Amino acid sequence: MKKTPFTEIHIALGAKMHEFAGYNMPIEYSGITDEHQTVVNSVGVFDVSHMGEFWVKGPKAADFIQKITSNDVSTLEIGKIQYTCFVNEKGGIIDDFLLYHYEEEKYMMVVNASNMQKDWEWCQKNNTEGAILENASDHTALLAVQGPKSIETLQKLTDVDLSSIPYYSFVEGTLAGVENVIISNTGYTGAGGFELYFYPEHGQKLWDSIFEAGSEFGIKPAGLGARDTLRLEMGFCLYGNELNDDITTLEAGLGWITKFVEGNNFIARELLEKQKQEGVKQKLFGFTLIDKGVPRTGYEIANAEGEVIGNVTSGTMSPMLKVGIGMGYVKPEYAKVGTEVYIKVRNRSLKAVATKLPFRK
Repeated sequence: MKKTPFTEIHIALGAKMHEFAGYNMPIEYSGITDEHQTVVNSVGVFDVSHMGEFWVKGPKAADFIQKITSNDVSTLEIGKIQYTCFVNEKGGIIDDFLLYHYEEEKYMMVVNASNMQKDWEWCQKNNTEGAILENASDHTALLAVQGPKSIETLQKLTDVDLSSIPYYSFVEGTLAGVENVIISNTGYTGAGGFELYFYPEHGQKLWDSIFEAGSEFGIKPAGLGARDTLRLEMGFCLYGNELNDDITTLEAGLGWITKFVEGNNFIARELLEKQKQEGVKQKLFGFTLIDKGVPRTGYEIANAEGEVIGNVTSGTMSPMLKVGIGMGYVKPEYAKVGTEVYIKVRNRSLKAVATKLPFRK
C-alpha cells in the first residue's frame, strides 16, 4: 500500500487504518461520531494527501479543459475554483473534481484518489489540443482543516487574511513558516474551513503547527469515516456511490455544472442536451427514515405497493440529527420532497420520506 506523508503519524496516534484507493488511510481515531461532531462544532483535520493533482498549462490549456469538462471554464477567474467533471462518450461521469485557475495559462485539477490513473489516461487520450499536462500527485500533500474554529486556528500561523478568501477561492502564501502553500477555502464537510496544498517534506512541521494552534479549540484528527458521514449529511455526492461511468450529470442532479453555452462543446454535449429535453429515467434524491433503522448502500427502495423503484447509494445514522438518512436513485416521480418510500432492510420495510438536501442545514 502507498503511504501519505502522515501515515506514520496516524499509526502512532492509534488510528484504525485501512486500505483506500491503494493507500493506507486512517478510518477513525476517537470514533466516527466524536470526530464528526468535533468538525461541526469546532475544528478537525483530515489527511487527504491521497487525492490526485494534475497541472494543465500552456496557451491551449483553457481549450483543452473546455472540451474535457462539463462546466464552463471561460467564466473561471484566476484565484477561483470550479466544481466540474469529466464526462465520457455516453454522458456518464468519469470523475468529479475541483478545477483551480492558478495563473493566466495554468490550472490545477484535484481528482479523486480512486480515479487518478483513469483520469490521467483520459486526459492524455483526449489532449489533441496540445496542452501541457503534469501529474503532480506524488509531489503534493493535502490537509483539510475543517470546522467553525478552523479560521481562528490557521490565522495564528499566517499573515494572509483568511477572512478575505471567499468560498471557492484560494491564495498562495506562507503558513507556519512554510512557503508556497495553496490555501483554499473549500472542503467536503459543510462545516467550513480550508484545504492546504504543499510539498510533502513539510508535512510534519505543518501537522505539528496546526495541532498546536488548534489545541485551545479541542482540535482532533479525523478519518475517512467522519469525512463520509459529514458529506452525506450535506448531500454531497461520492464517486463510486452516487456517481459512476454509467450515471449522467443530469441524473445525479449536477445540471448546474453542465453548461450548454455557446462555445462549450464538451464531450457528449449533444447526448446530454437530448436527455435534458426528454427527461431523465432515474433521479438522485435524499431520504430520511421515519421508522427506526440504518439504511446502507445497496438496500432496495420500494413504493407503498412493494414495487422496487431504486437502490440506496449511501446511508448512515446521522451523527447530528440522530436519524437514518441516505441517498439513492429512484424513478423521478418518487424523488419529490415529501413522497413516502420504503427501504428494504433484510425482511423488513422501513418507512422513509424524500427530503430536501442538505440534511444538515
